[in-house]
Amino acid sequence: MKKITFLRLKSNKFGGAERYLQRLQEELKKRNIDFEIKHSSAPNFLASWIKAVWFNLESCLFKGNKFYFSLDRISCPDIYRAGDGVHRKFLKIENKSKINPLHLVYLFIEKRAFNRAKRIIAISNMVKKDIIEEYGIDPDKIEVIYNGIPLKEKVLFDNIKKEFGIINEKILLYVGSGFKRKGVKEALDIIAKLKGDFKFFIIGKEKNLQWYKNYAKNLGIEEKVIFTGPRTDVDKFYSMADIFIFPTKYEPFGSVIIEALNFENVVFTTKTCGGGEILPKEWIIDENIVGKIQSLLNNPEALEKSKKEAKEIAKNFSIEKNVEKTLKVIHEVID
Repeated sequence: MKKITFLRLKSNKFGGAERYLQRLQEELKKRNIDFEIKHSSAPNFLASWIKAVWFNLESCLFKGNKFYFSLDRISCPDIYRAGDGVHRKFLKIENKSKINPLHLVYLFIEKRAFNRAKRIIAISNMVKKDIIEEYGIDPDKIEVIYNGIPLKEKVLFDNIKKEFGIINEKILLYVGSGFKRKGVKEALDIIAKLKGDFKFFIIGKEKNLQWYKNYAKNLGIEEKVIFTGPRTDVDKFYSMADIFIFPTKYEPFGSVIIEALNFENVVFTTKTCGGGEILPKEWIIDENIVGKIQSLLNNPEALEKSKKEAKEIAKNFSIEKNVEKTLKVIHEVID
């Protein structure tokens, strides 16, 4: 097989796409497939829109006969994995101004990425639908391949319980950076209406963290909510948790969905999260969400049954299955 060049603008150990790329690398090495990773050479101090233009130019001007599998918006991909979703759709959902130079650049490059790619990998049916509706792309050009993760068993978390003074409380969990888009305010609103002995852990990076701490305090739930910041031991929190709440406004898939399921978390997310497609319909957030969660907190047997169901769902979404499907698309394009 021809050498594959994977492109991703930046390397961020906490980013979903970056973690997926790391997992993909590990699987490709096991298969002795030749590949390289290309990140941007742009200095960090530059504005985000300039870095996007820089990466696009350096990738496309010097492509030559390389085979590009891009995980970022560029104008010259052979295969484009739309892991960041459809920016034009995101702007409509968030009602953001297109005058911002970053949005203008993203829209300019995104259109060319979808039109010029030989094949597109959408990470959910929601994303495929958005690509077709927003850009009129031929559905046959788009392959839906859900995210995959290394499936694991639960890990010991005694040190986490000790660190945060947990005794026998039920644990609710949120994991993700960028709190506004991913719905942390909405999660706190849900938590404020729940009754019982529980703690809600919020893990992730957020520049406006103090606002969310103040909001939790104003809701009178500061004793129930624990903001940890980014952690490298997230598996311990998943292992400790019972219920995972992810009320995102727009998420192309969200590997945290599978990660939480894998560790036997009952997962609640929105219909604007691609990962919601793999969940039972009753786990999609609606006007009855508080009652659904409260019912599980009040009924240990029902909670345990749902947690076992979560584990069974996760078994269908291993990184190995994802890589097999991804390699099939790569072979089809190269051959």
